[in-house]
Amino acid sequence: MTEQQQQEQGTTDDDPTTTTSSPSDTGPPRDEMVLARMGGRKGFVYSSIPVVVFVAANLFFSLTVTLTVAVLTGVGLTVFRIVSGERWTSAVGSLVGVAIAAGVVALTGSAKNYFALGIWAYFAGVLLALGSVLARWPVTGIIWNFVHGGKYRWRTDRKVLHAHMIATLAAASVLAARFGVQQFLYLADNTSALGVARVAMGTPLSALVALVILWAFRRSTKQLAPKKAGTGDGIGDTGQKQAE
Repeated sequence: MTEQQQQEQGTTDDDPTTTTSSPSDTGPPRDEMVLARMGGRKGFVYSSIPVVVFVAANLFFSLTVTLTVAVLTGVGLTVFRIVSGERWTSAVGSLVGVAIAAGVVALTGSAKNYFALGIWAYFAGVLLALGSVLARWPVTGIIWNFVHGGKYRWRTDRKVLHAHMIATLAAASVLAARFGVQQFLYLADNTSALGVARVAMGTPLSALVALVILWAFRRSTKQLAPKKAGTGDGIGDTGQKQAE
């Protein structure tokens, strides 16, 4: 073997920059996957546009015209997001929400019912989040483990479990605040204020909760993923099973 070949061999074997690692275990890209599937940061903004259009149109037009404008706005946004390269599931999902809300309004004849489905969805979310925390299976932890292939015993790590309990409780707090404020305005028959509350408590609070959830995700990845990657050839897993 020539000296040049030896140097190349040594560079391949010893250079830490060439060590193999699974890209699926890197932190931020994998941990931000959930936010991306929800439509990302732009998705939070896009979801507010049909609400603003509905409330504004309701001030000047009949209910039929208002619903038509809102649905057409939802369709236009969906087409724009798909053409822009977004996931079609995220784009179509927001359109389905607009269509269902418009259908409820058409059946009941009341503009305030455009927000009824969302209000009770918040309530259901609160029950789900609180129930998961009480059962010590916080929802964000389940999602994190699913995103990472379901291969980690994340509940046995106290730091990870507590991080996801905090993240899930943060989500529950935001959902509870939305439900409380918007249900009060719904009972007061104040459709315009409902629209303002939906927008004001939408994107800003969603972004805040997303930061908390990403913190919990990255904390979990830092705490658990390196341990999994460092076991090598299944030795670590075998030792753990023997210890158990």
